[in-house]
Amino acid sequence: MNSSEAIALVTGANKGLGKEIARQLAAQGVFVLLGARDRERGQQTEAELKTQGFKVQFIPLEVTDQKSVEQAASEVEKQFGRLDILVNNAGIALDWFAPAQLDVETLKKTYETNVFAVFRVTKAMLPLLKKSKAGRIVNMSSGLGSLTLHADPNGPFKDANWLLAYCSSKSALNAMTIAFATELRTTGIKINSANPGYTATDMNQNRGTKTVEQGAATPVRLALLPDDGPTGGNFSDEGVTPW
Repeated sequence: MNSSEAIALVTGANKGLGKEIARQLAAQGVFVLLGARDRERGQQTEAELKTQGFKVQFIPLEVTDQKSVEQAASEVEKQFGRLDILVNNAGIALDWFAPAQLDVETLKKTYETNVFAVFRVTKAMLPLLKKSKAGRIVNMSSGLGSLTLHADPNGPFKDANWLLAYCSSKSALNAMTIAFATELRTTGIKINSANPGYTATDMNQNRGTKTVEQGAATPVRLALLPDDGPTGGNFSDEGVTPW
């Protein structure tokens, strides 16, 4: 992909990983649409990145609201006629406790943002991605979404039986990645899950061991995959993450 001609949309782009993904894409010459539900924060991020010389534009986008998503898709079509890159970054983690302490409402709220919203945005933007010469979709997943790693009694998450809502939502997101990759395999669109690692963001009270610059590397790489790049995979900066 010629990144200097690409149009990207990053959801949840006003802070943290989303903002850094947007910055790194813009640094590669991509024109980045900064999707954010908070207008003030979105505009502040736009101003900040423009001051740094990057081509970016804030676009109002509440991923859990169908009307907002449809309006965003309409605006992208009106301005650009296509979309080359979609990074489904917006996500939440609410249940920092054992599974038995989880309530249904928290589970629903987590899935609304981490699963249903990704489906909603992807479906709305898909007609625009099909107009691209090399459409790319990146779903921001997590190693915590790996069923293989969680089931391993000697694995890295053997003592991490918490965040049921978050972990299972990322497992569902991975399943969605596979389903869309299968449907789109005969097109030029590639879709993959990105595992950024334990990155310091507001989601984990900045306790992560990786910087946002490090965490953004894999999703940016997947967003700029060449024609012979993979699709339907789950990747971190260490390689393939098992499903």
